[in-house]
Order: sequence, then C-alpha cells, then structure tokens
Amino acid sequence: MQDLLNRITHNPEVRNGAPTIRNMRFTVSELLSLLAAGMTHDEILNDYPYLEKDDILACLLYAAQNLAA
Repeated sequence: MQDLLNRITHNPEVRNGAPTIRNMRFTVSELLSLLAAGMTHDEILNDYPYLEKDDILACLLYAAQNLAA
C-alpha cells in the first residue's frame, strides 16, 4: 500500500502544495471529484491518458487514510 501512496506528492511549487498525483498539476481533490460525479475508472483513464489505474487507487487510499479517525 505504501507504494501507492508514493504517487501522492506535496510540492509547494505545484498547485500551492495541494496533494497532487505524481507531482503533476492534477490534484487528489480533482480526481476524487470526478469519481464523486459518477465517472468510472475507465472513463477517467480515457479522458486523462496520462493517469494510471494506480493513480486512482492512490487517491482513494490517501483520502481514506486522511479521513480515518
């Protein structure tokens, strides 16, 4: 699981330090919003070909761990 979390980066020079996917300008929040809007993994991967399946899983894991009580 830690390998997945390595895909989530925090760089103050990219999107003001918001958590992003592999230091790209695509934030965890943006990806989670796509999922919440009903997009499937395949739809996201087709619309954003630079993303990988593990990026989606990493965002979900990141959210789960950061919201755990």
